[in-house]
Amino acid sequence: MEKKWSTKKLIITILAFVASIAFLLPFFWMISSSLKIEADVFKFPIEWIPKRFNGVENYKEVWAGDYPFALYYWNSIKVTVITTVISVTVSAMAAYGFSKVNFPAGKVLFLIVLATFMVPQQSILVPQFILYRYLGLFDSHLGLILLGSFSVLGTFMLRQFFMGLHQDYIDAAKIDGAGHFRIFWSITMPMVRPAIATYAILRFIWTWNDYQNPLIFLRSDALYTIQLAMQKFSSLNGEFYSLIMAAAVSAIVPLVIVFIIGQKQVIEGIAMGGVKG
Repeated sequence: MEKKWSTKKLIITILAFVASIAFLLPFFWMISSSLKIEADVFKFPIEWIPKRFNGVENYKEVWAGDYPFALYYWNSIKVTVITTVISVTVSAMAAYGFSKVNFPAGKVLFLIVLATFMVPQQSILVPQFILYRYLGLFDSHLGLILLGSFSVLGTFMLRQFFMGLHQDYIDAAKIDGAGHFRIFWSITMPMVRPAIATYAILRFIWTWNDYQNPLIFLRSDALYTIQLAMQKFSSLNGEFYSLIMAAAVSAIVPLVIVFIIGQKQVIEGIAMGGVKG
């Protein structure tokens, strides 16, 4: 039985390794192409390690050329970081309120909030557009930040983790005279830190990759985020795939860095979600 299980585990490991290579190959090809001269990008068989290296010139053209890629990069960083901080804070506070604070119609209110998650975002774009024009938030980073700062999914996800905390912690803090804000910040937040980190990473990725909202709510070229910049850059340099790949690699670097830094917290958050009581 033990030998049979070892063989099964070995087969699963090999299959997982092959699948991971298949998923990573496009990423490796993108990096390799960004370091080549244009004539070698579609050369067959593929040269994974470029023989004629042109990476410095490609990335120099992306970052220091006529196209203001650095400005769009900064716009995305600003919008994404601020949106993530606000969204995590608001969602965590709402999750604590719905899970640990008893108030009239609390469950009904949470169901109403949760029901809004079933409304497709595309169906409310027109009223959002009209409202933003009326409030003067159209074509501004502030408006874009507010669009992603309130998440029903984030509130629901964090509420499930807060509900997993034993009520004895809350009661003991109340006996010591702590108010809800002190309990939230000093007691419950450290205990659900993996969940907070998991949602923060997800929110960062969602906001960084968002294409629809910047496309609808931004008009000024100087306010464009990296996703709109990539579309425009591709239109201007459609025949130069090495430059497009260099821009694409630059665009995903923050996502890779954020995931590498927070992957431990993500794993802890998943493990925490599987433990009850």
